[in-house]
Amino acid sequence: MNHAAGAPYSDDQDLIDRLAADLGAADYTVDGVAGLVGGDAYAALDRDQAVPALLAARGAHRTGAGSRLAAVVLVFLLGEALPAAELDGAFPSVGAAGLLALGLAEEYDGGLRAAVDLRPYSSDAGGDLWVASDLGSHLRPGVLRTDHVLGIGRASLTLAQFAARAPVDRALDLGTGCGIQTFHLLAHARHVTATDISKRALAVTRFNLLLNAPALGIDPEHLDERVSLRSGNLLEPVAGETFGQIVSNPPFVITPRTAGEAPADQFTYRDGGRAGDDIVSSLIRGLPGVLEPGGTAQLLGNWEIPEGLAWESRIAGWVPDTADAWVVQREQLTPTHYAETWLRDAAENRNPDRFAERFGAYLTDFASRSVEHIGFGMVWLRNAGGPATLRRFEEITHDLEQPIGPHMSAGVARLDWLGTVGDLSAEHLTVADDVTEERHQRPGAEHPGVILLRQGAGFRRTTLLSTELAGFVSACDGDLTAGQIIGALAALLDRDDEAFGRDLLEDVSSLVADGFLLPASARASA
Repeated sequence: MNHAAGAPYSDDQDLIDRLAADLGAADYTVDGVAGLVGGDAYAALDRDQAVPALLAARGAHRTGAGSRLAAVVLVFLLGEALPAAELDGAFPSVGAAGLLALGLAEEYDGGLRAAVDLRPYSSDAGGDLWVASDLGSHLRPGVLRTDHVLGIGRASLTLAQFAARAPVDRALDLGTGCGIQTFHLLAHARHVTATDISKRALAVTRFNLLLNAPALGIDPEHLDERVSLRSGNLLEPVAGETFGQIVSNPPFVITPRTAGEAPADQFTYRDGGRAGDDIVSSLIRGLPGVLEPGGTAQLLGNWEIPEGLAWESRIAGWVPDTADAWVVQREQLTPTHYAETWLRDAAENRNPDRFAERFGAYLTDFASRSVEHIGFGMVWLRNAGGPATLRRFEEITHDLEQPIGPHMSAGVARLDWLGTVGDLSAEHLTVADDVTEERHQRPGAEHPGVILLRQGAGFRRTTLLSTELAGFVSACDGDLTAGQIIGALAALLDRDDEAFGRDLLEDVSSLVADGFLLPASARASA
């Protein structure tokens, strides 16, 4: 899909190459912009608060300090209009006429202003990159267009940090949006298939790939050798194919359905057009069948939590018997909070009558299914190639170390190891390097009343230890087997009952699963 209404044009590679040269020469990078406006003002842009950056950029533009970069920032990050002559100076290779020809700018108030959001992005995918998307609601008045192409937001960054980075032959970016996940996949996949139901999204993705072609290892004349762009709904464009990895930031927002609604009435970047959480449930059911044996999928999602039902049991019912699964719920919202969040996301609150009507529809819809909360989280799936051996559901609401993907992969490796170890008591274990112990006791007490283990990295879990489990951990230096340590503790505590060793070994297994303890063999080979 080369072009769609309101999307940048990508048929003139020479002009795109000259644009990239101008952006690079202007130092239009994450570090360059932060240096111009200040770190605090740049961070505020992530919260859609442009005023601090606007004041700083105007000041730099007025005084001539970094005036070329200031002009680029004012137009493409902050929505200002500038005279064509100033843009000719800021973009000497493409000029104002080139920006118009590429569909990046439009005439406004005697000058030119941005027609799209074009911002710098820095990642492991290729260093300094640029990403085009539709302008956000903070730069354009009114409700967003329903075929809005979302830029780099919190959800897309969460998925990029969560996705696995092991080399694969073929990867699938399902619901590509502006293409940011494809950027990351290209760093470790030979070929990426990027799909979306929105033709505008595919046109934006194509432009972004060609704008960053050298950094992404793409030959613009042979784009299909690295990336295939396909239009269609969910898994339809890849029917009959399998992949080593799938990532998806799907349109998971639960949206009330209305009689007679048309696809054109739906915000395609977030609304999959189905009732309740059927988009996420259908993907969890279907993705394992599109994976090669051993292939993995990582996706984000919302799910309904009806009154009286545990969220874990509901999602577990969606996972096929031949799929391994690890789901981390990151937050829960009430129906009222959820409705308010997503109505504001599309700027529907700017139309009071529409806002009230839609708010009521959300609450009525959730009440019809007795929904008490809506969960949000990260879903990891694997085609087990047979009966599933890994099922893990947990809620972690505190901050995680980012990127969390490598820690997720390491956790999967530990869980696989536990599943294949015949006798854990015969294994040598060590304490992970990031783990610390805390002891708390009443003043004057002989023994601590609370003993905690904390992780300083990864999932940053905290767990409560019994006295005997604390003694076990303190002895885990790789020299003795788990069984030998348990035997020594049993003798020290005068516990010769079989339940002592069995229960303690079960607790030790949990510490390995959570990453507090590691197989000594794994550390030696690292």
